[in-house]
Amino acid sequence: MDLTGKSCIVTGAARGIGAEIAKRYVQGGAKVAIADLDLASAQATAKELTDMGPGEAMGIAMNVTDEEAVNAGVAEVVEAWGTVDVLVSNAGIQIVHELVDFPYDDWKKLLSIHLDGAFLTSKAAMKQMYKQNSGSIIFMGSVHSKEASPLKSAYVTAKHGLIGLAKVISKEGAAHGIRANVICPGFVKTPLVEKQIPEQAKELGISEEDVVNNIMLSGTVDKEFTTVEDVAEVAYLFAAFPSNALTGQSLVVSHGWFMN
Repeated sequence: MDLTGKSCIVTGAARGIGAEIAKRYVQGGAKVAIADLDLASAQATAKELTDMGPGEAMGIAMNVTDEEAVNAGVAEVVEAWGTVDVLVSNAGIQIVHELVDFPYDDWKKLLSIHLDGAFLTSKAAMKQMYKQNSGSIIFMGSVHSKEASPLKSAYVTAKHGLIGLAKVISKEGAAHGIRANVICPGFVKTPLVEKQIPEQAKELGISEEDVVNNIMLSGTVDKEFTTVEDVAEVAYLFAAFPSNALTGQSLVVSHGWFMN
């Protein structure tokens, strides 16, 4: 499986999991657009990856909840590289509250970034993929696409929704050579997760160590965090897989937390 010369867009890729996926794609010879709200950071990450090679990267500004911004970003990639072969909808946030105390504005904000972002970027990319009769769309789900945890009503709802959207795209896109799949990581030690540790400790009235060992990693087989490299390898598999045999699927990468 080979991504040499393929044109890829990864949202929320200036740092964290998205940056690691972009790195793996560039290592595989791909051309990667680092799409992020923070254009300066996106450009800095793109330069670092281009210097590394053998592929290349560019930074583009993209607010995934703004249809005009999404369409403009995809058009920029098509103008530069001619195609959109892979879309990784990775941009996301986390907000935790008990449901009865969950601010409605926070609920709407989280769902908009995760679900509206996946919808808008897919819609824009698929228009180009239909023209070229090929493409791979990858959503960044979570173990919470299949499981639930306290304090995460909006996040769990959004991540479950991504599986449904991927299944629809798989059926609508099949005749045009488009595949759609979902990566479902467990807890990955990123700034997003590190931010949750003190938040959950405060909400639940327990220590941060208890949050890590008894909540985040309690369901794993080895008390280990999933790594960004683990997730990037699955993203490479979904991007480079050569046929529609692998579509409409969700793959859990979690050290055994949730087993299908």
